[in-house]
Amino acid sequence: MANVQEHIARLFPEATFEEGEWLLVNIPDAKWHSLAKTLKEDPELDFDYLVALVGMDWTETLGVMYYFTSTHLGHHVSVRVATDNREKPMLHSISDLWHVANLYEREVYDYFGIIFINHPDMRRLFLRNDWVGYPLRKDYDDSPEVNPVRLDHEAVDDVTYTYVEKPDGSVVKEKRTVFAPEDFVVNIGPQHPATHGVLRFRTAVDGETIKKIDLYLGYIHRGIEKLCEGLGYMQTLHFTDRLDYLSAQQNRHCLCLCIEKAMGLEVPRRAEVIRVMMDELMRISSHLLFMGTFCMDLGATTMLFYTLRERERILDIFEKTCGARMTFNYHCIGGVLEDLDKDFVADVKALLEVMPKAIKEYDTIFTGNVIAHNRMDGVGVLSKEDVISYGATGPVGRASGWACDVRKTAPYGIYSELDFDEITLPEGDSMARYLVRVEEIKQSCRILEQLVDNIPEGDICAKVPKVIKLPEGHWFQQVEASRGAFGVYIESHGDQKPWRVKFNSPCMNLAGIVPHAAEGGKIADLITIGGTFDYVVPDIDR
Repeated sequence: MANVQEHIARLFPEATFEEGEWLLVNIPDAKWHSLAKTLKEDPELDFDYLVALVGMDWTETLGVMYYFTSTHLGHHVSVRVATDNREKPMLHSISDLWHVANLYEREVYDYFGIIFINHPDMRRLFLRNDWVGYPLRKDYDDSPEVNPVRLDHEAVDDVTYTYVEKPDGSVVKEKRTVFAPEDFVVNIGPQHPATHGVLRFRTAVDGETIKKIDLYLGYIHRGIEKLCEGLGYMQTLHFTDRLDYLSAQQNRHCLCLCIEKAMGLEVPRRAEVIRVMMDELMRISSHLLFMGTFCMDLGATTMLFYTLRERERILDIFEKTCGARMTFNYHCIGGVLEDLDKDFVADVKALLEVMPKAIKEYDTIFTGNVIAHNRMDGVGVLSKEDVISYGATGPVGRASGWACDVRKTAPYGIYSELDFDEITLPEGDSMARYLVRVEEIKQSCRILEQLVDNIPEGDICAKVPKVIKLPEGHWFQQVEASRGAFGVYIESHGDQKPWRVKFNSPCMNLAGIVPHAAEGGKIADLITIGGTFDYVVPDIDR
């Protein structure tokens, strides 16, 4: 980290630095794109992975917190860029350097009104085009008179704008066309069952061939990040179960870890072990549902019934301890809410006993099927450089050879003590994404086998104050959720309520890479590709 700071300071004397878990660089916007280009292209820095981009309203200024990682060198850095112009805030775009910044910056524009100079598409991302105001600003007027419930359908306009910086430093607003008048555009979603939720792809086609996809989000947006600003820290926990509900345990674990880190709270050993076991049961459950529903999308309906058979066992285990089968509300600040059910160990052992036989059945029914290979081999191929630039983590990234498992790259809980393999494959196609999840089920079983007879006695939760106040500062935490790296950013001003909570969704990046992966393929391939990305829409529409 010291070498990173010295290198940046030598090239950018305007930069100031703050020590922390991640080195924080403060840079004026006029130098921001130059610094970003250096972070990406300088071999001594090599920050090829944009981890998160968090829009912020600091009252006097608006700005962004960026988090970067070098996948080759293993170091991290965060950058703060701000503007004091609240009337027409502008910052320079970095979407030309990291593809994932395209959607990230549109999200910040949508909620904070920050215009990104040279961004190719400055449209709202989640909210209607006629929405008034920017909801995550602290001065936002949320009265219903400003934005009444509209019963009319939003007009679709194939026009967007980009704010181009000229050589003299002036910024000019230019109109751009999304689809040309001669394009034949069809809607796939938001009601299509194979989009796995209310997600809409406006797709220009030439016969059956996909020419271009324009992604539409926001059909179920619930304003969770805004709601968190008015609640105590304990009250924010239940939202995480309702983001990617197939990663409910892991998401809640992440928020708890972030709060515990800020408090300096030590979690009892028994709770740490229980948390990991619940997370891995959640991962198996999620991957089983992926396999069943994906195969059903491709016409292999039988697989759904086979995978649901084992998944029901896991939901029964959850229900006995948590009292629920979907939104578990189990992890809490300091540990877990309830101790394990008396049948937990026996039920987990029974699951581990049947899983090897079940996986062989899945392989017999589907994995070796010639039709499955014809639909999946060589379809939606993504290179390692693609998945890193688009921030596509989880099984999707690992299927393209990117070793991005947070349990290995930044271990949390007791994962550093456990023996399991990170599954990576080089092909980067739809079949590889399927196979990675099959192998990850085996590794999760391996983790559970190491723990099921070694659950220590002791407390299940640390002593936590009834009213939690985090010290002034900001924290960022990631875990390996079922679909990839799930992150939580918290900024506190020392109050009982957070100043800002950002849930960094893996699914948003997975949806964002669909146009790149599907372009030039067939419409049927879009169903295959979207299925292997396995995004969950509530995790996108936060």
